[in-house]
Amino acid sequence: MQTIAESSTRRLPTASSAHTLIQRLRAARERTLLLASDLTGTQLLGPRLAIVNPPLWEIAHVAWFQEYWCLRYRAENEFAPSLIANADALYDSARVAHDTRWDIPLLPFDAVLRYLADVLDRVMERLECTPDDQTLCYFAELAAAHEEMHGEAFTYTRQTLSYARLPRSSGPAPAGAAYPGDVAITGGDFMLGALPGGDFVLDNEKSAHRVALQPFEIALAAVSNGEFSGFVDDGGYRRRELWCAEGWQWRESNGAAAPVYWTQEGEQWLQRTYDKVEPLAPHAAVMHVNWYEADAWCRWAGRRLPTEAEWEAAAATAPHDANKRKFPWGEQLPDATRANLHGVDGTVAPVSAYAAGDSAWGCRQMVGNVWEWTADWFNPYPGFERDPYKEYSEPWFGNHKALRGGCFATSAALLRNTWRNFYMPDRRDVFAGFRTCAA
Repeated sequence: MQTIAESSTRRLPTASSAHTLIQRLRAARERTLLLASDLTGTQLLGPRLAIVNPPLWEIAHVAWFQEYWCLRYRAENEFAPSLIANADALYDSARVAHDTRWDIPLLPFDAVLRYLADVLDRVMERLECTPDDQTLCYFAELAAAHEEMHGEAFTYTRQTLSYARLPRSSGPAPAGAAYPGDVAITGGDFMLGALPGGDFVLDNEKSAHRVALQPFEIALAAVSNGEFSGFVDDGGYRRRELWCAEGWQWRESNGAAAPVYWTQEGEQWLQRTYDKVEPLAPHAAVMHVNWYEADAWCRWAGRRLPTEAEWEAAAATAPHDANKRKFPWGEQLPDATRANLHGVDGTVAPVSAYAAGDSAWGCRQMVGNVWEWTADWFNPYPGFERDPYKEYSEPWFGNHKALRGGCFATSAALLRNTWRNFYMPDRRDVFAGFRTCAA
């Protein structure tokens, strides 16, 4: 069995063991297949929209990516042939323009499923035969993370296109209530980003660098539906003074008058979740608001969005302790008592739920439930060097906003306090909300 040349890739982060990666790849594939299991006919292509991919293309792209890095990679810019004809011309997202993905001769669904299975079988065989090949393990971890991210994106697509809600994969949704208040966090020097020499991280998390933080106060919880509805009912979408110039331009061009899936019947707000319209849950975290809407709410409430450094300090530090935690609660891996993660049914928890996942400062749900917009543009950290998957971060610096914390549809295996997500500030399909700081 040929191994990937260790010398061909420099300074790769430490990857998990081959045994762990085999389990993670299997779990990611199980979820991919679940999210695609009920799609038939026109659902496999869907309408031509800028914010979604055709599911038929995206599912095959997952297999292509795994094959490209785990089976075909030989050295930088040197790759073996694919198992399928014209693979790169069909499924390389860097080469295939988004608008053309509905028009190219995609594999039929049964062939896509065979491609998925063949690639995964060969990757697991390679991991079993060469478990100490650290470069292979790195690319296997990258492929697992990539498939988990697309699993989350598939849930966005199902919501956007009003596809059916899948059955709950865990127990009943937790009860809860409002969770108001702020916590004061001391300022000082803070090491923002991933510390070198640790576990697998992505290139935009590297590396930890010192920033000076002024003392600040951050909300104990994310903004809830009930809190956001006060802004809507007070005419927030009609008040120009509450919006930045770009946000007002977006609001006018889109005719936005409330969050995208909200409708009103009399005095009651309703919200569409997948294919069902239900009464708005007042204590659930608000979701499907873009950066402009979050920023406007902050102006209305006399608040502001946290910077990335403030968010990470609130999640990763403890009073009188200079050491950073991997998760808000410590080093233990996420579980169902600490965070609302890895769901497929669209259930957003009340902002008071999951007390076991509190940070040392008392901030709740800094991992899971909804992604949280920050004030910052997504930019490289000082000394940034891209990893082999050059399209992951570098093309998006400067015009995307940074989000933190994950959402109910995020895989637990992806998350850590240093994880950075990024979207254009006008995106409302993302499972994103926000928490705020005192102005």
